[in-house]
Amino acid sequence: MSAKSLEKVSQESEPLGLTKDQELHPDHPEDYLREGERWATEEDMSTLRRVGDRIPAAAYLVVLTEFCERFTFYGITGPFQNYIQNGYKVPGSRPGAIDGGQHLATGLSNFFQFWCYLTPILGAVVADQYLGKFKTIILFSIIYIIGDLVLTLTALPSSIRHGGALPGLVIAMIVIGFGTGGIKSNVSPMVAEQYGRYRPFVRKLKNGTEVLVDRELTVQSIFNWFYWAINVGGLSAIATTEIEANVDFWPAYLMPTLMCVVCLVVFWLGKKKYVLVKPNGSIVLKTYRVVRAGIRNHRRAKADNALVMNEDGKPAGWIEYAKPSVAQDGASFDWTDTFVDELRTAVRSCKVFLLMPFFWLAYSQITNNLISQAGQMNTGSVPNDIMQNIDPLCIIILVPIFDKLIFPGFRRMGLELRPVTRITIGLFFAAVAMAYSAIIQHVVYTTGPYYDHAGDGDNGFNDINAGIQVPSYILIGISEIFASVTGLEYAYKRAPESMKSIVMSMFLFTNAGGSILGFCFNSISANPHLVENFAIVSGLTGAATVVFYICFRHYDNREAEELKKKTVFEKETQKPGYTDGEDA
Repeated sequence: MSAKSLEKVSQESEPLGLTKDQELHPDHPEDYLREGERWATEEDMSTLRRVGDRIPAAAYLVVLTEFCERFTFYGITGPFQNYIQNGYKVPGSRPGAIDGGQHLATGLSNFFQFWCYLTPILGAVVADQYLGKFKTIILFSIIYIIGDLVLTLTALPSSIRHGGALPGLVIAMIVIGFGTGGIKSNVSPMVAEQYGRYRPFVRKLKNGTEVLVDRELTVQSIFNWFYWAINVGGLSAIATTEIEANVDFWPAYLMPTLMCVVCLVVFWLGKKKYVLVKPNGSIVLKTYRVVRAGIRNHRRAKADNALVMNEDGKPAGWIEYAKPSVAQDGASFDWTDTFVDELRTAVRSCKVFLLMPFFWLAYSQITNNLISQAGQMNTGSVPNDIMQNIDPLCIIILVPIFDKLIFPGFRRMGLELRPVTRITIGLFFAAVAMAYSAIIQHVVYTTGPYYDHAGDGDNGFNDINAGIQVPSYILIGISEIFASVTGLEYAYKRAPESMKSIVMSMFLFTNAGGSILGFCFNSISANPHLVENFAIVSGLTGAATVVFYICFRHYDNREAEELKKKTVFEKETQKPGYTDGEDA
């Protein structure tokens, strides 16, 4: 076993609380057994019910940190649309500050989304090459707090009246984008790294039933609850939009700013409990050199008619020529064949994310155009931008149902919903949500008294209840469970150990791609064009669903076979007996 792996084991042993009833496997000291457990055989994989393991306490601490960060993020972004779109203290109007109109509000919202999901690449490079995930999250949390303070101070009444709100907002968006990006690319892989059991094992329950405890399902469950915490934090927008409407914007931004400080403290206090993986050096530069060597050596081999063949008799891909074992020129390399294989795996994983920007284009409508749509309807005594909180409420309710009932129910029926299948379903639900939103917008435009100019200028709302928006948010929530949660899980599980943050940042970057697409819709993101806006987004997402499934449907079976080949099973002749165990 490598020195790096042994180092990681020593870091994991203390937080996992190994005791005398745990048996270390001689070939895999990073794994262990407790009473009532044994290593799984290949037969067990096909005959026993697969379940997830208990989630370690350190993982819950990382989840709590993510809750605090998302509380901050959604708390400050919840009021953004009104803050930008409407004027300050205008009698009879929605709350506002900048009076920039819907075009500017939607444009800045898309810019902020783009920026927040571009910066994770920087955070990944800093973590993987220099500081490691823990120190990187601490550093970018401090930057985050600075941005929150800028936003809060420039939202004071005196600043708004003297024209400081817009420049302050732009500066705050840039600084906060740096902060959240550095956190996001690292906290997701870090939460899964807290689970340190890699080989499948069998646990005997108190009733005598045997179940197979599968790392894949455990990681899936970890990300389900991680996403659940994100959406619990997202409910902060309920409080901040109420404070915006009934008090002012600066206290609405002050509350999430203080929570960001809590986030930093909570994360720091857990330092001694975490599994910490040290940085691996300059992955980006090494990747560049591998790509350059592969292309150069492939061209040379092609010119010399010395192409290498795979086991199936087909010519090897260009990246194979970057391997030291394949190179023909005797050159020395500072990487191994294994690193090249890991890089190929990472690139193939990232291909799956190519169509995810269309999902994020649909999702982003809940932070801008659906808020404006609610402003054109009767929301009663609550602000229009509170409607977006239906989405996290749905996810909070649905994640436990999917994690404990629906996904296990499919497995009991022999129907394994593997990643590509789940993402396909998520894209489909997003397309349906946008189609429904287009229908609702048509109903709004055909209802008086303001028809297709409700909410413009001094116009009020049309005589239609905003409750008819609820199915849009429910459908988006379901789509997130299938597409977004699975994307996080896939980015972690398919990424090589040395590239966890980099691959995660590539997945997060697809959200920035959705924001770029959103910019293209800016000209029709206002009355009287919102029906076309929602309809086109629905059509594009629906088309992406079909193309995604056609292109990647074979990935599920291929990756299941690859996982089976990599798994080390116990031989039947080595199958031990049991001692009394615990319930799963």
